[in-house]
Amino acid sequence: MRIMLLGYGVVGQSLLQIISSRFSDIHNKYGIKPRIVSIVDRQGSISDPNGLDISQVNKIKKKYGSVVHLSKFNTSDQNLLDLIYSTDAEVLVEVTPTNLETGEPGLNFIKTALQSGKHVVTANKGPISIAMPALMELATYNNVKLLFSGSVGGGTPILNLAKKCLEGDEIISIEGILNGTTNYMLTEMTEKKISFQKALKNAQNLGYAEADPTMDIEGLDAAAKLVIMANWISGMKITLKDVEIEGITNVNSEVISNAHKRNSVIKLIG
Repeated sequence: MRIMLLGYGVVGQSLLQIISSRFSDIHNKYGIKPRIVSIVDRQGSISDPNGLDISQVNKIKKKYGSVVHLSKFNTSDQNLLDLIYSTDAEVLVEVTPTNLETGEPGLNFIKTALQSGKHVVTANKGPISIAMPALMELATYNNVKLLFSGSVGGGTPILNLAKKCLEGDEIISIEGILNGTTNYMLTEMTEKKISFQKALKNAQNLGYAEADPTMDIEGLDAAAKLVIMANWISGMKITLKDVEIEGITNVNSEVISNAHKRNSVIKLIG
């Protein structure tokens, strides 16, 4: 199986480490030998139809900050959409940064891959929450698969559980804590009685929250996940514009205290 990896941050690097360390298990279990033929990061791209050496690529990435310094395989001078279309790969793994306003650039990347006859696996909530019906239709038309289980509950694959394992059940509602960052922050604020800013700083130091935490604390991440679940599990056709969104930025010690007096806690619920 030839794979093109679009996005080489924490998720992309972790994926390749898993593929590398479990190569034999994957082959024995599924009969395939994953081969990474192209990798794209923020600074450019590298490609090798024979398969890139994952350990070598990781060393270059850690040393220089980008794969393009593996100059022998540098393809940065090629238009990225053309590269997606022309790369000899069966699968595109798309893990670029999430944009919940337009879904770009991931949305365009996924469309191009589907149009070129490539299966797509993505953990990017942006394109899926904005254009799931259109993307699923495009995948069906081109006889390829669009898989996005990692976009919601990467560690607890709720999408596959609800769609496949609970196929015989009628799911009438979905409700839960959908964002781990805000849940951590609210727990810290409640149990340790610290401020919102202190809880946010702790979350950032632990790697739970990004430098720009807007998507988490404004409720956008949870809302995007809810949209994906509603569309995929319940067959709805909604977007973020259909969701009433309220984050946790107005939660302070007084709000926490008032909830405690009522034997309650504050949580961000989707």
